[in-house]
Formats: sequence, C-alpha cells, structure tokens
Amino acid sequence: MSEQVLTEGLLESARQMRDDLVAIRRAIHTHPEFGFEERETGALIATRMTALGARVRTGVARTGVIAEMGSGHPIVAIRADMDALPITEATGLPFASKVAGMMHACGHDAHVACALGAAMLLAGRPLPGTIRFLFQPSEEQKDAAGHSGALLMIEEGALDGVGAAIALHTRKLPAGRIGVTEGPALAGNDTIRIVVRGRAAHAAHPEEGIDAVVAAAHVVLAVQQIVSRRTRAGVPAVVSLTMVSGGIKENVIAERVEMMGTVRHTGPDHRAALLADINRALDVGRALGADCGLEVTEGYPVTNNDTTVTQAVRETAVSLLGRENVIDLPFDTWAEDFAYMTGVVPAAMFWLGVTGPAIPDPVWHSPTFNIDEDALPVGAAVLAASAMRLLETKA
Repeated sequence: MSEQVLTEGLLESARQMRDDLVAIRRAIHTHPEFGFEERETGALIATRMTALGARVRTGVARTGVIAEMGSGHPIVAIRADMDALPITEATGLPFASKVAGMMHACGHDAHVACALGAAMLLAGRPLPGTIRFLFQPSEEQKDAAGHSGALLMIEEGALDGVGAAIALHTRKLPAGRIGVTEGPALAGNDTIRIVVRGRAAHAAHPEEGIDAVVAAAHVVLAVQQIVSRRTRAGVPAVVSLTMVSGGIKENVIAERVEMMGTVRHTGPDHRAALLADINRALDVGRALGADCGLEVTEGYPVTNNDTTVTQAVRETAVSLLGRENVIDLPFDTWAEDFAYMTGVVPAAMFWLGVTGPAIPDPVWHSPTFNIDEDALPVGAAVLAASAMRLLETKA
C-alpha cells in the first residue's frame, strides 16, 4: 500500500475528532489514579474500545487493558501508560484533578487519549494483520516485588507474537511537531539511598559527638561533583540528591541523616562507574568519623529505539505533517519503563509536541503541568498511520 493511501485524510479525520479526544483527556485528567489502581481509567478505555468493535481483555497486569483490531499476523502494538503522580495540582483549570494529592503531571492522560484516537481512526479499516493496543498501568513506579506495569504486561503475554511496538510521550516541542530519536533514546535510572550515621551530643559541646549533618553536607558536595569532575564531557549523566532528612532537635547534634536521589545512565558500564563514584564520595563523610552506607534500588534500563521502527515512524510523520515538523532529538536523561518492551521486540517511542501560545513552557512532574490539546489529533494520527505502515512492512 502506498504512503499516500496509508495517510490520506488521516490527519484531517483526527482533527475532526479533536473535541472527543479533548473530552477523553480531560475526563482522565479530572480523575487521576495511582499506579496499579487505574480502575476508572481502565473501565473508560474498555468501554470505548468495545464500542469500536475491538476484542478487549481487562485486568491485565492488575488494571491494564489489551484490545485488538484486525486478525492474524503480523501484530503491531501501540502502548499507552495510564497512571498519575502523587502531586497536588495547582493549575486552576476547570478540569483539574478532583483527587487530593494526585495529578496527571506527565501527560499520561494525553497518551491514553491519543491511543484511543488511533483506535477510532483505525476502526472499520481493513488491516493486513492485527493492531494490539496496550493500555499499561504503573509506568511511574514499581510494586513491592519490583515490577512496573510494563514488566507485568510482558509477563502476562502483552508482546506475544508482536513484530513491532510503538509509543509516544509528550515533549517540549510545539503542538503539530513530532520528535524522533534513533538508538538509545532515554536513560536507565536507579534510586539511591545514603545513610550517614554519626554520634549524638549536646549542641553546646559538638566536640563530644560526630555531626551527621556536617558529614552529610560534605557527602552532598562530593556526590554533586561526580558528573562535573568524574564524567567525561559529552556523556549524558545525572546524579541528583533530592531528599535530605535528619536531626531531632535544635540543640542536639544529629546522629543520623538520610538522603535519597536518582542516577541516570547510558548503560550497564556507565551505571557501574557512576555507582562506584558515589560509593567513593562517601569516604568524605567517613573521614569525618561518620559511618556512611549506600543502598541502590535498580530502576529501568535504557530505552533503545529500533532503527527500522523509528524510520517507519519518521517517514510516516513526514508524510502526515511535512518534513519541517519532524525533528530528530538526541538522547535524554528521562527514564521510561517502555524500555522493557524495547528489550523484547523491535520498538520505538516518539515525542509528541505539546507546547503552544498559552502553554509555552510546561514543566513535567510539576503541579502546574498542562499541554496544548491541539497536540492530541496529531498524536492519534501518527500512531494510527505508523501502526498501519509497520503492518505493511512486517507482512
């Protein structure tokens, strides 16, 4: 099938659905749900997909939804994550979150709306194979057993027989533009916990104790110099300490300080080097007499975008939007559990521009995050057309 046949009228059809896509996104935004608790979101998706004639399976990875259109092979998957973040919304929007301390501050509500929009565009079309929609729970966090939503969906067969998978993520590009990244696209990440133990004493006689606050302050400075002084220029890396707690009273030398943070890396060797440097930085605190320990909770691996799948998305987006609206973007230190899927099947995540005149500079994972909703039809059209193109190329 020619590129023109694949994409002809698709973007216009998607733009005609804008009001419906906005309504879907706002309904999800108003009722955000934490990872593995996306019951209301899953029910909305299942109802919509059933009405479109899809074969629907619910309760996947606890609250996820799998829906299929078409039949036989090849199988191409479209993945959208559903979970929100434990952030109190401060946008003042009429459709702001009604759930205390919970907000869609990363764009997952838009991801779901775009995937449902793609299904709406594909419903009733003859498909040379199967398009499998993966509405995934819990991208932002893992459960007590260390499973994120992507891992559990894979374990429960979401990628069985799949020849290619695609996903999108909101990004700081103008609405109407798409970004693509070939190869390593997003960082691997780990969570670190550092505990500094000193010896308590009366604050009037600090010489009788070992001040965990002072030792921790030196550790912070040492850790924050790892990227600037231990990592080669041009190698993407992040080591950030983002939580510090310690002490019990203003006149007591602190006995214990705990710090939490994140590490972002480009692969196993880079990860090992950064963690070794962090452990070495603790020697600064040890030199001051404190006991310092490091705990590492492994996060997500690097998201590797398959060359062939990325090229299919790029060419499809150029056909739909024009070459000037398809941007090649470099590796970024965000992390995503879609990485697990890219490690199982040829897959790629592309970037959906969501900025506009009213929302020129959104900040992800912040209480004021919002998007330009003109992006929704664009995301739906690129997902639908890319999936059809991949069916053709994989056949």
